[in-house]
Amino acid sequence: MAPPLHDPDVWLFDLDNTLYPARCNLFAQIDVRIGRYIADRLKVDLEEARRVQKQYWREHGTSMRGLMTLHGVDPKHMLDYVHDIDYSPVSAAPALEASLAALPGRKIIFTAGDVPHAERVMERLGVAHHFEAIFDIAAGDYWPKPHQAIYDKLVLKHGVDPKRAAMADDIAVNLKPAGAMGMRTVWIRTEESVKRAGVDLDHIHHQTDDLASWLADWVAQRSTRK
Repeated sequence: MAPPLHDPDVWLFDLDNTLYPARCNLFAQIDVRIGRYIADRLKVDLEEARRVQKQYWREHGTSMRGLMTLHGVDPKHMLDYVHDIDYSPVSAAPALEASLAALPGRKIIFTAGDVPHAERVMERLGVAHHFEAIFDIAAGDYWPKPHQAIYDKLVLKHGVDPKRAAMADDIAVNLKPAGAMGMRTVWIRTEESVKRAGVDLDHIHHQTDDLASWLADWVAQRSTRK
């Protein structure tokens, strides 16, 4: 069992499938748009685009990084295209709003998406006012988690002491660099993230199926320690 999580100065939150429920399944829409973008860019059919998409994801960390490296794709152009989706599955989250309002410390979004995508999601959730900054894929020079360099860049840019920080993410491996830096880690379990997690979870300090409830419980426990 992990030791108590004492008053971080900074909370880092992943966006997709962390701040909103995985059942919203925005990535299903994004995944289709990535395939269409590849098909159009490389002049191939959708079946071949799908093969390329998965190959580049395996070999480069993201399909976009593969397209940037091998085909000179403009990442901003691609991100604008793939995030042109229907955000209506994401609805207002009063429980999350209440938990964030009660949560002490600075709050930063740490996402593999881009700023416009994060802003649209947070507008739907009704929680944007709680976050002082969004550290997105562009801020990380278009490298995805869990590349260590982008964690280093985030803490430097935003003045974060890792030993006084906590990070929440639905992808277990994305929490590994955070844990190695001294952050407390909160894993948001989803059906898909559990499948992908593997057995090496020593870097996971806390886990939950519901971020809003976990935060509310932590705030309540904090008040009893005072």
